[in-house]
Amino acid sequence: MAKDLLRLSGLTKAYPGVVANDDVSFDIREGEIHALLGENGAGKSTLVKMIYGLVKPDSGSMELRGAPYAPSEPSAARAAGVAMVFQHFSLFDALDVAENVALGMENPPKPRDLARQIREVSETYGLPLDPARTVGTLSAGERQRVEIIRCLLQDPKLLIMDEPTSVLTPQEVEILFETLRKLKAEGTAILYISHKLEEIRALCDHATILRLGKKVATCTPSETTAREMAEMMVGASFASPAPKTTTPGEVLLRVDNLTLPAPGAFGTPLRGISFELRAGEVLGFGGVAGNGQDELLLALSGERKADKGTIWVKGADVSRDGPIARRAVGFLCAPEERLGHAAAPDMSLTENAVMTAGRRQRLVSNGFINWKRAERFAADVISRFDVRTPGTHVAARALSGGNLQKFVIGREVAQDPDVLVVNQPTWGVDAAAAAAIRQALLDLAAKGAAILVISQDLDELMEIADRFGALNEGRLSALKPVAQLNIEEIGLMMGGAHDMEVAHVAE
Repeated sequence: MAKDLLRLSGLTKAYPGVVANDDVSFDIREGEIHALLGENGAGKSTLVKMIYGLVKPDSGSMELRGAPYAPSEPSAARAAGVAMVFQHFSLFDALDVAENVALGMENPPKPRDLARQIREVSETYGLPLDPARTVGTLSAGERQRVEIIRCLLQDPKLLIMDEPTSVLTPQEVEILFETLRKLKAEGTAILYISHKLEEIRALCDHATILRLGKKVATCTPSETTAREMAEMMVGASFASPAPKTTTPGEVLLRVDNLTLPAPGAFGTPLRGISFELRAGEVLGFGGVAGNGQDELLLALSGERKADKGTIWVKGADVSRDGPIARRAVGFLCAPEERLGHAAAPDMSLTENAVMTAGRRQRLVSNGFINWKRAERFAADVISRFDVRTPGTHVAARALSGGNLQKFVIGREVAQDPDVLVVNQPTWGVDAAAAAAIRQALLDLAAKGAAILVISQDLDELMEIADRFGALNEGRLSALKPVAQLNIEEIGLMMGGAHDMEVAHVAE
């Protein structure tokens, strides 16, 4: 019988106006992969921050291997054998792998010894990595390996992983799972946070479910369906998106030979991208992070002007137009980076609504903002998309990531665009919220809008898209009907190894 490695007893943490964790207690055993589940705002991030020494609990206690455990900072947690791989990588593009690994260590060895250790660990755990490679040249999956190896070099007893598969191809997910199972066999405990419930079922031994800061349930994932876990998380049943019944109509967006240099030393150039998107259609673009998704959205939104190629919206050439002019003709875009790009962090939700909806929703007239109208619009978005916030006056940065995502997508959908491009529409949101966002996109398509969804969630694209294309190194594969594809074929397309001829016209 495995021993308890980490014991949490009555952990409570409150912030002004909200109790993030309320009397949370559970155990993590040695050699166990333990899932931590919960909808957005359930308290998962605060809890792992307390375990990792980033946040101090208001009350409650922790024990690690039977001894009191209260890390004052992450370095103390690492010294005690607790390591964490964050969802957002903390790497420097201009430095090589070994230099990045050294920056995350308290007392790094000499460069030659460190390089040898990196090679040994990477080979042992099936995560091949060259210590001399510049991080800016690595794929998202390889960058994650840097973070994992940096943790493994410190011989952790508990490894915390936050949404580790969000940037991986299906093939890379299998490699990661093999690594985690090997660590488990060696006695390492893993606390695994993910919204991908089928992954939880395949990988994890036990699961703890949080809701509104409280522990509400535990389960054995292999004996529990994904829907049952999702309903434990939200405390209610919810509907899956209804299948589309509309037939695609006229071409609303046509992109011909869109070509754009990389925005910086480590960006991705766009290479001759062409496609057509019709009224009532949902087109899905998949790809591992860093293969041109952000660059494509910047070019389509008008934030960057293409060096070559044309963009036609409803038959008009908008290639030289900026974002405001494109929005005026009903061509709206929602970027992946919600805080700082899609929303201004220190502005209220009302002010953020005005920033993109001011013209289409008549929130601005003759240079003056109609604040009452703007507040009503923001409040409508909050209500329709179940954004958990005290009100429209709250700053964007005060919302949890998932709730801000719901606001950003809702703000664009509520404007009834003719063409909508969204990058990672359900990134970081729970199963119920993801289902609601996908249904909103399908409803918009049913009303005659043309929808382009750029996503790393292949299940999402398989669920809502009519046709699929893969982005790889800034190129677009041939577009294929989703009904004719399976996950393995899509994974190969994303890796650039299958049928990567450019699609010049819709099939």
